[in-house]
Amino acid sequence: MTEVFGRYSGHEQVVFCADEASGLRAIIAIYSTALGPALGGTRFHPYPDEDAALRDVLNLSVAMAYKASLAGLDLGGGKAVIIGDPARDKSEALLRAYGRFIQSLGGRYITACDVGTEASDMNLIAEECDYVTGRTTDRGGSGDSAILTAFGVFQAMRACAEHRWGTPSLRGRRVGVVGVGKVGRRLVGHLVEDGAEVVITDISAAAIEEVRAHYPQVDVVADAPTLARADLDIYAPCALSGALDAATVSALRASIVCGAANNQLAHPGLDKVLDERGILYAPDYMVNAGGLIQVADELHGFSFERAEARAARIFDTTRRVLDIATAEGIPPAAAADRLAERRIAQARRLRPLWLGDRDVRVTRARLR
Repeated sequence: MTEVFGRYSGHEQVVFCADEASGLRAIIAIYSTALGPALGGTRFHPYPDEDAALRDVLNLSVAMAYKASLAGLDLGGGKAVIIGDPARDKSEALLRAYGRFIQSLGGRYITACDVGTEASDMNLIAEECDYVTGRTTDRGGSGDSAILTAFGVFQAMRACAEHRWGTPSLRGRRVGVVGVGKVGRRLVGHLVEDGAEVVITDISAAAIEEVRAHYPQVDVVADAPTLARADLDIYAPCALSGALDAATVSALRASIVCGAANNQLAHPGLDKVLDERGILYAPDYMVNAGGLIQVADELHGFSFERAEARAARIFDTTRRVLDIATAEGIPPAAAADRLAERRIAQARRLRPLWLGDRDVRVTRARLR
């Protein structure tokens, strides 16, 4: 997947949203609706400027299209960002104003949780909008999508371990987790239960303390650069985008990189550098698809068991991608891209654009 670094991105639609009364500043990016309506979370983050927010939402929406395709979902790729500090700027008025903008797209974009937003926020957005997933369970939603995101990352990690060491067990393997928020802390739980030795870091002391309260055997290091240089078997970036920059890639001593963060590569070509160094890199949009699978299941009347079974298939998808990469002598990221792009291209020949409410295959009644 080529990340977007120029102004022309190939997106179907990019919408800038502003509401003076509530202070809302948001961007919704729809990359592709060839496979279906674009489902992707809303990130609430204090970007330094609009250009940084635009760059992030463009990259994230491309990743969502590839993620849905590779996961076998009949969904397109979209993402949204709200510019601001969620601790200071989030309000009911702002979220409801944002919901009205989503509603105006007529079903071409369906939102969910992401960094800085949670299920209760989706409840408020749903007051103004029919196209919302990830609501609380008492409001008909699936709740926190971090549950199956972490589960899916764990399954991908097991497949990577099998490919590299011949067994999917992580017992005795030393795993470094950068970022122990909603997804990272759940991933730590899976790893500890499987017998892995876990080392963590996070900019939040509270997040670290919460993990240590449940898993006192977990080690802690000062920061991400320190963890990257540590003697690890697996390095798991689970925080924000751009975690794998040139300095981090050159410092890594781990055999595998497999984490939950979106858009981990800070710039194009780093997947090839990792491959040349003999480090197995599991593409992030393949690894972290569990959350998308969870909220997508709401569109069919949510069943956790059904969604979990589908998320477990991330193990098989990862195995398939790694086998193709080995057979064709290409990095795993290139193998994953080919599979995702092939499915999108096939769908695009039949229906290049999802028409939202005018498309007979999706109705508001189904989304409620």
